[in-house]
Amino acid sequence: MLTDYHCHILPGIDDGAQDIDTSLGMIEIMREQGVERLIATPHFYAHEERSLSEYLIRRELAYESIIDLSPIQNILLGAEVAIEHGISKLHGIDCLAIEDTGMILLELPFRDFEDWMAEEISAISSEYGLTVILAHIHRYMEYYSEENFEKLLKTDAVFQFNNEAFLVPEETKLMEQLSGDKKRIVFGSDAHNTGSRRPNWDMLQEECAPEILETSNGMIPFVDDTIGILAACDTISG
Repeated sequence: MLTDYHCHILPGIDDGAQDIDTSLGMIEIMREQGVERLIATPHFYAHEERSLSEYLIRRELAYESIIDLSPIQNILLGAEVAIEHGISKLHGIDCLAIEDTGMILLELPFRDFEDWMAEEISAISSEYGLTVILAHIHRYMEYYSEENFEKLLKTDAVFQFNNEAFLVPEETKLMEQLSGDKKRIVFGSDAHNTGSRRPNWDMLQEECAPEILETSNGMIPFVDDTIGILAACDTISG
């Protein structure tokens, strides 16, 4: 089942789709490109949100505004959670995990890797029992020292690549290296609109080795013990 692990299709919640028409247009492009399941991952910046519960309500309302008309019905809700100082101490952060899984998409800051970032990632993973997916890992090659990038690659995280990584030889090489090292890899369009950042699954399917793409698609379901997490999230958002 072709799965988009990272996209911004929910209308009006972040810098992605600005309205329902754009959202449905993006999803239609995905459908035409063969996508069968997508994970909606609107940005979550803790320092900008009034509360987690308010964010969850806005996300649910955005989802409800499109689901009846969506060309793809298999949509899971998640978030692209920015790693900030103290983010692991946010009560209910596990409610930002991708629903029906035990995985959470985290976005590192665009500057060199520091120890506190590793500590936040480790705490989120260990304290909540979540599998961390690191968003668009290839983007950090230009920000991190070689030593720090190697540290990151040695973690037990799942590494998410944006589809356009196949347009850059160095980034393609990184993906192939991680695949060869048996690291877990998933793909996402990181689509924001129907123009300059439109879905690009047609390109990925032309460039990606079928076995690597198949592994990505099969990453969900990964953890099936989510009943307690989902019940707690209903309490927070309700």
